[in-house]
Amino acid sequence: MSGEPTDEELEKLREEKMEQLQNERGGQGQGPDEEAMEAQREQMEAQKKAMLRKHLTDGARKRLNTVQMSKPEFGDQVEQQVLALAKSGRIQGKIDEEKMKQLLKELQPDQQSFDIQRR
Repeated sequence: MSGEPTDEELEKLREEKMEQLQNERGGQGQGPDEEAMEAQREQMEAQKKAMLRKHLTDGARKRLNTVQMSKPEFGDQVEQQVLALAKSGRIQGKIDEEKMKQLLKELQPDQQSFDIQRR
């Protein structure tokens, strides 16, 4: 014998490995594709945060975070707008808090006024 496993031994090892992989997947609930997608999402999020840090002052970032906490959809919309401006090269310097206020006012949908009259 040359020390190589036989076909029967190889088949048994394959079956054991498949069972082990299935048990691991069952416990985690994620396959290799999902793990790769999660890693890619995390990398994109890190790039987005780095770009925002580069183009926003501390005050503007705090204001954006406050908006995201109170209105997540609107905060994401503002964030996407800032990233689009940055990618197109239309941001000169950094966006400070005053510029962020203007941007928020421009992007904010018209608020409806409700007049409640009591009789």
